[in-house]
Amino acid sequence: MADRKPFLLRVDRELLDALQRWANDDLRSLNGQIEFLLRRALRDAGRAPKARDHDTTDRDTTDRDTTEPAP
Repeated sequence: MADRKPFLLRVDRELLDALQRWANDDLRSLNGQIEFLLRRALRDAGRAPKARDHDTTDRDTTDRDTTEPAP
């Protein structure tokens, strides 16, 4: 995993409360939720860093036989 660098983020209390509720709904920490949203925003904008070979967090790692049609 890449080095993690802490930084201070100042946000409006209502925004923070809404993010906390969303994080709770998704069973994530507030920090994890913010990081998830930032990564998704970067990906959607085409600005996400390239995935490393050992990073499988956003990829499907199951083995599937694609030679047979789905039932």
